[in-house]
Amino acid sequence: MPDPSLPGEPVVLRPIGVIRTPFASLEGMPIQPGGAREVLGQVVLDPELAPALADVTGFSHVYLLYCFHQSAGYKTTVTPYLDTTPRGLFATRAPKRPNPIGLSVVEVVSVAGNVLTVRGIDVLDGTPLFDIKPYAPAFDAPAGEVRSGWLDGRKDAVASTRSDDRFVPET
Repeated sequence: MPDPSLPGEPVVLRPIGVIRTPFASLEGMPIQPGGAREVLGQVVLDPELAPALADVTGFSHVYLLYCFHQSAGYKTTVTPYLDTTPRGLFATRAPKRPNPIGLSVVEVVSVAGNVLTVRGIDVLDGTPLFDIKPYAPAFDAPAGEVRSGWLDGRKDAVASTRSDDRFVPET
């Protein structure tokens, strides 16, 4: 049951563009940018937003915020990739979420007009884009000890792990 103290009106997001990748289906797709380090893709913005890409090439990386448009439903406990133990949804990056919002950090390759070419893209072709933000270590890298929870010790498996039936919409 929704908390009555939370805003009752829905938030409306309008895609600002589309992400183009070599991944036409979920099957065999990399799951995180770490598994797609050399994969090139394009972020095609609405032409009216082309001026918003000014100065992006001054950054090595950007965040892409997008919609998991092929995801439906969610469970509060999931068995994430790289693990066999059920975990709380918010301790994972599973695509089936109450709000299917995805986040990837990608390398900036180039900008031409309304097209941003990136490397390290791990999303399905045709994914609706909500926003682009620069990655800035001074803002984004936390100070002090950083913990990775249940992911500790699993870094090497990221590059070789691919999507499986956890990423396919239930029918």
